[in-house]
Amino acid sequence: MARYTGSKCKLCRREGVKLFLKGARCHTAKCPIEGRTKRPGMHGWRRGRPSDYAVRLREKQKCKRYYGVLEAQFLRYFEQAQRGRGNTGENLLSLLERRLDNVLTVCGFAISRAQARQMITHRHVQVNGRTVDVPNYLVDEGDVVRPELVDATLDVVRARREQTGHPAPGWLEVNDADLTIRVLRLPVRDDVTVEVEEGLVVELCSR
Repeated sequence: MARYTGSKCKLCRREGVKLFLKGARCHTAKCPIEGRTKRPGMHGWRRGRPSDYAVRLREKQKCKRYYGVLEAQFLRYFEQAQRGRGNTGENLLSLLERRLDNVLTVCGFAISRAQARQMITHRHVQVNGRTVDVPNYLVDEGDVVRPELVDATLDVVRARREQTGHPAPGWLEVNDADLTIRVLRLPVRDDVTVEVEEGLVVELCSR
C-alpha cells in the first residue's frame, strides 16, 4: 500500500496551516509551524503573487494531505463526486469525511489519522460487527463503528477518548459507555472542519 513516509510537519509548513498530522504534538508549542514562518527548503518563501494555477494547486494539496490520501486515490474520489447529485465540491468533502480513518479521528478514538489507519490495518476496528481492515472504507447512514472487543484495545481507545476530549461532529453519535460510533446521517459541508475552498479544487481537477 502506497503511503507518504516523509516529514509530516514539513507538509503543514508547506501549506502554511496546521493539518493536525502529528496528533497531540500539533496542539503544543513544539509544533514547528508555531515558530517557523517560512516554507521548508533552502530558499523559503517566494516573493510575488502566485498564479491562479498555484492557488488552486495549493488548495488541492491541502485537502489531500489533511485526509492523508495520495493523488490517484484523490482523483478517484473526485470522479465519484462528479457522478453524484448536487455540488461536486461538497460531494468530494463528504466522501473524504466518510472515510473510516477520519471517523475514528474526529471522534477521538485515535489521536491522528495515521494512528487510526494503523488501528484499522491491524484489524482492531469493527463496522456493524464485522472486522474492517481498509482505512478508506466509507461508512454509511446507520453504520455502527467500534473497536474490537478486547480489553487491551478498549482500554487504549478509552484513554485516547479522554485525552482528546473533543465532541463528535453532528453527523456522528458516540456512546462512551460501550465505545461505539453511530452514523446518524451523511456529512454535509458544515460538518467539515478543514479550511479549504472546494470550488478551487473542483476547478483544478476538472481541467
